[in-house]
Amino acid sequence: MKQLFIVCALGLSLGLSAVAAEPAGKTEAKTEPTKPEVKTETKEDKKTVNTNEVAIIKTSEGEMVLEFWPDVAPGHVENFKKLANKGFYDGTCFHRVIKGFMIQGGDPLTKDDANQARWGTGDPGYKIKAEFNDKAHVRGVLSMARSNDPNSAGSQFFICHGDPRFLDRQYTAFGKLIKGDDVLEKIATTPTQPGDRPVKRMNVESIKIVPADSVK
Repeated sequence: MKQLFIVCALGLSLGLSAVAAEPAGKTEAKTEPTKPEVKTETKEDKKTVNTNEVAIIKTSEGEMVLEFWPDVAPGHVENFKKLANKGFYDGTCFHRVIKGFMIQGGDPLTKDDANQARWGTGDPGYKIKAEFNDKAHVRGVLSMARSNDPNSAGSQFFICHGDPRFLDRQYTAFGKLIKGDDVLEKIATTPTQPGDRPVKRMNVESIKIVPADSVK
């Protein structure tokens, strides 16, 4: 089973392991489900996306608040909100961290330490179509990890720590951090072990979708 991940722009193939392309000198993460199945669009998927909501990611290191970009990636925004509202992300962790590049999370398998050998390969059981756009991958941008198949994103996402512009128009950017940059910094600079896995668990206690005006 392949891992979802973000690949280096220097000729490495893109991966679906919930991460984006990584800087030169790093090995690409592995995460890509077998024969990913592209989700077919339904009438429910076509409904108008609420643009006045944000995501609050409560982690073991503090809270981050993210705004969404439904104008360029409505399907990804709706998918992320749907999963968050179901509690899908609660209890997961940022399983792959590369200082100066990104922090990756969203794998349901990370809820159980007994599944560590498979971390980076989990998904919600379906895939969504790519919505590549002109938004730049710079610090704080929220994007989706995928495998070699452009239409293989599921639940794994990453938040840029550096400015990996080589990911532009290759991964779907669909939001940006608007509060909690200090938390991003703590997670992105935490000590890691082989495989870019944090030594200390960077836990995601919950991801809540709330009205933007409720966040001060």
